[in-house]
Amino acid sequence: MAQVAAGTAKQPSLAVRLKDVGAWAEWAALVGLVVLVVVFQALNSTFLSLGNIQAMLVAAAILVVLSVGQTFVVATGGIDLSIASTMTFGAVAFGAAFSAELPLAACCLLAVLAGGLVGIVNGLLIGRGKITDFIVTLGTLSAASGVALVLSDGKPVTVVNAFLLRLSTGGLSIFGWPVLIAAVLAVVAHVVLFNTRFGTHVLAAGGSAEAATAAGISNGRIKIAVYTIAGLLAGLAAILLVARVGAAEPASNTSFLLNSVAAVVLGGVSLVGGRASIHGPVIGALLLTALANGLTLVGVSQFYQPIAVGTVVVLAALLTRFQR
Repeated sequence: MAQVAAGTAKQPSLAVRLKDVGAWAEWAALVGLVVLVVVFQALNSTFLSLGNIQAMLVAAAILVVLSVGQTFVVATGGIDLSIASTMTFGAVAFGAAFSAELPLAACCLLAVLAGGLVGIVNGLLIGRGKITDFIVTLGTLSAASGVALVLSDGKPVTVVNAFLLRLSTGGLSIFGWPVLIAAVLAVVAHVVLFNTRFGTHVLAAGGSAEAATAAGISNGRIKIAVYTIAGLLAGLAAILLVARVGAAEPASNTSFLLNSVAAVVLGGVSLVGGRASIHGPVIGALLLTALANGLTLVGVSQFYQPIAVGTVVVLAALLTRFQR
Protein backbone atom coordinates (compact mmCIF):
# COMPACT_ATOMS: atom_id res chain seq x y z
CA MET A 1 0.00 0.00 0.00
CA ALA A 2 2.82 2.36 0.87
CA GLN A 3 4.45 1.71 -2.47
CA VAL A 4 1.17 2.41 -4.28
CA ALA A 5 0.74 5.63 -2.33
CA ALA A 6 4.30 6.69 -3.11
CA GLY A 7 3.80 5.97 -6.81
CA THR A 8 0.58 7.95 -6.79
CA ALA A 9 2.24 10.89 -5.07
CA LYS A 10 4.83 11.10 -7.81
CA GLN A 11 2.19 11.67 -10.49
CA PRO A 12 2.26 15.34 -11.54
CA SER A 13 -0.93 17.27 -10.91
CA LEU A 14 -2.83 19.14 -13.62
CA ALA A 15 -1.43 22.44 -12.29
CA VAL A 16 2.13 21.14 -12.60
CA ARG A 17 1.50 19.95 -16.13
CA LEU A 18 0.10 23.39 -17.05
CA LYS A 19 3.22 25.00 -15.62
CA ASP A 20 5.27 22.71 -17.84
CA VAL A 21 3.31 24.12 -20.78
CA GLY A 22 4.40 27.54 -19.62
CA ALA A 23 8.02 26.46 -19.79
CA TRP A 24 7.90 26.27 -23.57
CA ALA A 25 5.06 28.76 -24.15
CA GLU A 26 7.62 31.58 -24.08
CA TRP A 27 9.17 30.11 -27.23
CA ALA A 28 5.86 29.49 -29.00
CA ALA A 29 6.39 32.35 -31.47
CA LEU A 30 9.81 31.08 -32.51
CA VAL A 31 8.57 27.50 -32.81
CA GLY A 32 5.58 28.71 -34.80
CA LEU A 33 7.82 30.70 -37.14
CA VAL A 34 10.04 27.67 -37.79
CA VAL A 35 6.99 25.50 -38.47
CA LEU A 36 5.56 28.05 -40.89
CA VAL A 37 8.85 28.27 -42.76
CA VAL A 38 9.06 24.49 -43.12
CA VAL A 39 5.42 24.12 -44.21
CA PHE A 40 5.37 26.97 -46.72
CA GLN A 41 8.72 25.96 -48.20
CA ALA A 42 7.35 22.46 -48.71
CA LEU A 43 4.26 23.86 -50.40
CA ASN A 44 6.06 26.46 -52.51
CA SER A 45 9.80 26.32 -53.18
CA THR A 46 9.99 30.08 -53.81
CA PHE A 47 9.16 30.86 -50.17
CA LEU A 48 12.81 30.74 -49.10
CA SER A 49 14.14 32.31 -52.27
CA LEU A 50 16.50 35.22 -51.73
CA GLY A 51 14.09 37.73 -53.22
CA ASN A 52 11.15 36.58 -51.13
CA ILE A 53 13.15 36.56 -47.90
CA GLN A 54 14.26 40.11 -48.60
CA ALA A 55 10.68 41.17 -49.37
CA MET A 56 9.39 39.61 -46.13
CA LEU A 57 12.06 41.26 -44.02
CA VAL A 58 11.34 44.69 -45.50
CA ALA A 59 7.60 44.16 -45.06
CA ALA A 60 8.15 43.19 -41.42
CA ALA A 61 10.33 46.22 -40.62
CA ILE A 62 7.45 48.68 -40.21
CA LEU A 63 5.52 46.22 -38.06
CA VAL A 64 8.59 45.63 -35.89
CA VAL A 65 8.93 49.38 -35.24
CA LEU A 66 5.25 49.67 -34.29
CA SER A 67 5.39 46.52 -32.16
CA VAL A 68 8.36 47.82 -30.16
CA GLY A 69 6.39 50.97 -29.35
CA GLN A 70 3.33 48.92 -28.46
CA THR A 71 5.47 46.71 -26.20
CA PHE A 72 6.44 49.62 -23.96
CA VAL A 73 2.77 50.54 -23.58
CA VAL A 74 1.56 47.00 -22.94
CA ALA A 75 4.39 46.47 -20.42
CA THR A 76 2.63 49.03 -18.21
CA GLY A 77 -0.69 47.25 -18.57
CA GLY A 78 -1.99 49.62 -21.24
CA ILE A 79 -2.73 49.44 -24.94
CA ASP A 80 -2.40 51.95 -27.78
CA LEU A 81 -5.28 51.60 -30.22
CA SER A 82 -4.23 54.80 -31.99
CA ILE A 83 -0.80 53.64 -33.13
CA ALA A 84 -1.80 52.99 -36.77
CA SER A 85 -3.69 56.28 -37.03
CA THR A 86 -0.72 58.03 -35.45
CA MET A 87 1.50 56.58 -38.17
CA THR A 88 -0.96 57.84 -40.80
CA PHE A 89 -0.96 61.29 -39.18
CA GLY A 90 2.83 61.31 -39.26
CA ALA A 91 2.82 60.30 -42.93
CA VAL A 92 0.41 63.12 -43.78
CA ALA A 93 2.59 65.59 -41.86
CA PHE A 94 5.55 64.34 -43.90
CA GLY A 95 3.55 64.81 -47.11
CA ALA A 96 2.48 68.32 -46.17
CA ALA A 97 6.06 69.34 -45.44
CA PHE A 98 7.25 67.71 -48.66
CA SER A 99 4.60 69.57 -50.66
CA ALA A 100 5.78 72.81 -49.06
CA GLU A 101 9.25 71.96 -50.42
CA LEU A 102 10.85 71.79 -47.00
CA PRO A 103 14.18 69.93 -46.67
CA LEU A 104 13.87 66.17 -46.34
CA ALA A 105 15.32 66.28 -42.83
CA ALA A 106 12.58 68.71 -41.81
CA CYS A 107 9.93 66.43 -43.33
CA CYS A 108 11.24 63.46 -41.36
CA LEU A 109 11.45 65.48 -38.15
CA LEU A 110 7.90 66.75 -38.61
CA ALA A 111 6.62 63.20 -39.10
CA VAL A 112 8.28 62.00 -35.88
CA LEU A 113 7.11 65.06 -33.93
CA ALA A 114 3.55 64.62 -35.21
CA GLY A 115 3.58 61.06 -33.93
CA GLY A 116 5.11 62.18 -30.65
CA LEU A 117 2.38 64.81 -30.25
CA VAL A 118 -0.35 62.18 -30.40
CA GLY A 119 1.63 60.06 -27.95
CA ILE A 120 1.97 62.92 -25.49
CA VAL A 121 -1.76 63.64 -25.68
CA ASN A 122 -2.48 59.97 -24.97
CA GLY A 123 -0.03 59.93 -22.08
CA LEU A 124 -1.36 63.10 -20.47
CA LEU A 125 -4.98 62.01 -20.67
CA ILE A 126 -4.16 58.57 -19.27
CA GLY A 127 -1.40 59.45 -16.80
CA ARG A 128 -2.71 62.78 -15.53
CA GLY A 129 -6.36 62.67 -16.49
CA LYS A 130 -6.76 59.12 -15.12
CA ILE A 131 -8.91 58.10 -18.08
CA THR A 132 -8.90 54.48 -19.19
CA ASP A 133 -6.30 53.88 -21.88
CA PHE A 134 -8.78 51.99 -24.05
CA ILE A 135 -11.14 54.98 -24.22
CA VAL A 136 -8.39 57.56 -24.71
CA THR A 137 -6.59 55.75 -27.51
CA LEU A 138 -9.89 54.82 -29.15
CA GLY A 139 -10.69 58.53 -29.22
CA THR A 140 -7.29 59.58 -30.56
CA LEU A 141 -7.53 56.79 -33.16
CA SER A 142 -10.53 58.57 -34.62
CA ALA A 143 -9.18 62.07 -34.04
CA ALA A 144 -5.78 61.42 -35.63
CA SER A 145 -7.43 59.80 -38.65
CA GLY A 146 -9.78 62.75 -38.98
CA VAL A 147 -7.03 65.35 -38.73
CA ALA A 148 -5.00 63.45 -41.33
CA LEU A 149 -7.93 63.52 -43.74
CA VAL A 150 -8.58 67.22 -43.12
CA LEU A 151 -4.93 68.22 -43.58
CA SER A 152 -4.59 66.22 -46.78
CA ASP A 153 -8.10 66.90 -48.07
CA GLY A 154 -8.34 63.15 -48.40
CA LYS A 155 -5.76 63.08 -51.19
CA PRO A 156 -2.44 61.22 -51.14
CA VAL A 157 0.76 63.15 -51.76
CA THR A 158 3.23 61.56 -54.14
CA VAL A 159 6.73 61.61 -52.68
CA VAL A 160 9.57 61.25 -55.16
CA ASN A 161 12.98 61.51 -53.57
CA ALA A 162 16.28 59.81 -54.36
CA PHE A 163 17.21 59.32 -50.70
CA LEU A 164 13.87 57.71 -49.84
CA LEU A 165 14.20 55.48 -52.89
CA ARG A 166 17.60 54.27 -51.68
CA LEU A 167 16.17 53.84 -48.19
CA SER A 168 13.40 51.57 -49.46
CA THR A 169 15.41 49.58 -52.00
CA GLY A 170 19.02 49.64 -50.73
CA GLY A 171 20.71 47.81 -47.91
CA LEU A 172 23.42 45.32 -47.01
CA SER A 173 23.07 41.91 -48.64
CA ILE A 174 19.48 40.71 -48.08
CA PHE A 175 18.96 43.18 -45.25
CA GLY A 176 17.33 46.35 -46.51
CA TRP A 177 17.87 49.64 -44.72
CA PRO A 178 14.41 49.49 -43.10
CA VAL A 179 15.33 46.07 -41.70
CA LEU A 180 18.62 47.36 -40.30
CA ILE A 181 16.87 50.39 -38.79
CA ALA A 182 14.29 48.12 -37.14
CA ALA A 183 17.06 45.81 -35.86
CA VAL A 184 19.03 48.68 -34.31
CA LEU A 185 15.83 50.02 -32.77
CA ALA A 186 15.05 46.61 -31.25
CA VAL A 187 18.53 46.39 -29.70
CA VAL A 188 18.27 49.89 -28.25
CA ALA A 189 14.78 49.15 -26.91
CA HIS A 190 16.03 45.96 -25.25
CA VAL A 191 18.84 47.86 -23.54
CA VAL A 192 16.45 50.59 -22.39
CA LEU A 193 13.86 48.15 -21.07
CA PHE A 194 16.23 45.80 -19.23
CA ASN A 195 19.38 47.79 -18.48
CA THR A 196 18.16 51.21 -17.38
CA ARG A 197 16.31 52.59 -14.40
CA PHE A 198 13.55 53.77 -16.71
CA GLY A 199 12.97 50.22 -17.98
CA THR A 200 12.85 48.91 -14.43
CA HIS A 201 10.24 51.55 -13.58
CA VAL A 202 8.18 50.63 -16.65
CA LEU A 203 8.03 46.96 -15.65
CA ALA A 204 7.42 47.83 -12.02
CA ALA A 205 4.53 50.14 -12.88
CA GLY A 206 3.02 47.40 -15.02
CA GLY A 207 3.53 44.72 -12.37
CA SER A 208 1.88 46.61 -9.53
CA ALA A 209 0.98 50.29 -9.68
CA GLU A 210 0.51 50.44 -5.91
CA ALA A 211 3.88 48.87 -5.17
CA ALA A 212 5.55 51.13 -7.73
CA THR A 213 4.04 54.21 -6.09
CA ALA A 214 5.18 53.01 -2.69
CA ALA A 215 8.70 52.69 -4.13
CA GLY A 216 8.61 56.31 -5.26
CA ILE A 217 7.86 55.67 -8.95
CA SER A 218 5.50 58.13 -10.64
CA ASN A 219 3.04 56.00 -12.57
CA GLY A 220 1.69 59.08 -14.32
CA ARG A 221 5.11 60.02 -15.69
CA ILE A 222 5.75 56.45 -16.80
CA LYS A 223 2.45 56.42 -18.70
CA ILE A 224 3.29 59.71 -20.41
CA ALA A 225 6.74 58.41 -21.33
CA VAL A 226 5.65 55.07 -22.82
CA TYR A 227 2.83 56.56 -24.87
CA THR A 228 5.20 59.24 -26.13
CA ILE A 229 7.69 56.54 -27.13
CA ALA A 230 4.93 54.70 -28.99
CA GLY A 231 3.98 57.92 -30.78
CA LEU A 232 7.54 58.76 -31.76
CA LEU A 233 8.08 55.25 -33.12
CA ALA A 234 4.82 55.52 -35.06
CA GLY A 235 6.28 58.67 -36.62
CA LEU A 236 9.43 56.75 -37.54
CA ALA A 237 7.29 53.99 -39.04
CA ALA A 238 5.49 56.67 -41.06
CA ILE A 239 8.79 57.65 -42.70
CA LEU A 240 9.53 54.03 -43.59
CA LEU A 241 6.00 53.64 -44.96
CA VAL A 242 6.24 56.75 -47.13
CA ALA A 243 9.60 55.57 -48.46
CA ARG A 244 8.17 52.14 -49.24
CA VAL A 245 4.97 53.19 -51.05
CA GLY A 246 6.28 56.46 -52.48
CA ALA A 247 3.34 58.45 -51.19
CA ALA A 248 1.83 59.91 -48.03
CA GLU A 249 -1.53 58.17 -47.77
CA PRO A 250 -4.22 59.78 -45.57
CA ALA A 251 -6.25 56.56 -45.26
CA SER A 252 -5.47 54.70 -42.03
CA ASN A 253 -4.54 51.03 -42.37
CA THR A 254 -6.07 49.27 -39.36
CA SER A 255 -4.17 46.07 -40.11
CA PHE A 256 -1.06 47.71 -38.65
CA LEU A 257 -2.91 48.26 -35.37
CA LEU A 258 -4.21 44.70 -35.21
CA ASN A 259 -0.87 43.20 -36.19
CA SER A 260 1.11 45.33 -33.72
CA VAL A 261 -1.07 44.05 -30.87
CA ALA A 262 -0.94 40.54 -32.33
CA ALA A 263 2.88 40.61 -32.51
CA VAL A 264 3.05 41.67 -28.86
CA VAL A 265 0.71 38.85 -27.83
CA LEU A 266 2.62 36.33 -29.92
CA GLY A 267 5.84 37.58 -28.31
CA GLY A 268 4.56 36.56 -24.88
CA VAL A 269 4.21 40.08 -23.44
CA SER A 270 1.73 40.06 -20.57
CA LEU A 271 -1.38 42.08 -21.44
CA VAL A 272 -1.81 42.98 -17.78
CA GLY A 273 1.71 44.42 -17.60
CA GLY A 274 4.84 43.67 -15.63
CA ARG A 275 6.36 41.12 -18.01
CA ALA A 276 7.74 41.94 -21.44
CA SER A 277 10.50 41.30 -23.93
CA ILE A 278 11.64 42.91 -27.15
CA HIS A 279 12.77 39.83 -29.04
CA GLY A 280 9.35 38.23 -28.57
CA PRO A 281 7.32 40.89 -30.42
CA VAL A 282 10.03 41.05 -33.10
CA ILE A 283 9.65 37.31 -33.71
CA GLY A 284 5.88 37.77 -33.59
CA ALA A 285 6.08 40.43 -36.31
CA LEU A 286 8.21 38.12 -38.45
CA LEU A 287 5.74 35.27 -37.90
CA LEU A 288 2.75 37.37 -38.97
CA THR A 289 4.60 38.61 -42.05
CA ALA A 290 5.67 35.09 -42.99
CA LEU A 291 2.11 33.85 -42.48
CA ALA A 292 0.60 36.46 -44.80
CA ASN A 293 3.35 35.99 -47.38
CA GLY A 294 3.13 32.20 -47.32
CA LEU A 295 -0.64 32.14 -47.63
CA THR A 296 -0.38 34.42 -50.66
CA LEU A 297 2.26 32.22 -52.29
CA VAL A 298 0.20 29.05 -51.88
CA GLY A 299 -2.81 30.75 -53.40
CA VAL A 300 -5.02 31.23 -50.34
CA SER A 301 -7.52 34.05 -50.84
CA GLN A 302 -6.84 37.25 -48.91
CA PHE A 303 -10.32 36.92 -47.42
CA TYR A 304 -9.11 33.92 -45.41
CA GLN A 305 -5.87 35.50 -44.20
CA PRO A 306 -7.43 37.52 -41.33
CA ILE A 307 -9.03 34.29 -40.10
CA ALA A 308 -5.62 32.62 -39.98
CA VAL A 309 -4.04 35.58 -38.20
CA GLY A 310 -6.88 35.74 -35.68
CA THR A 311 -6.63 32.03 -34.94
CA VAL A 312 -2.88 32.26 -34.38
CA VAL A 313 -3.27 35.24 -32.04
CA VAL A 314 -6.00 33.59 -29.94
CA LEU A 315 -3.91 30.44 -29.58
CA ALA A 316 -0.91 32.56 -28.56
CA ALA A 317 -3.01 34.43 -26.00
CA LEU A 318 -4.15 31.09 -24.60
CA LEU A 319 -0.54 29.95 -24.23
CA THR A 320 0.44 33.15 -22.40
CA ARG A 321 -1.90 32.15 -19.59
CA PHE A 322 0.52 29.36 -18.72
CA GLN A 323 3.69 31.39 -18.85
CA ARG A 324 5.81 31.50 -15.72
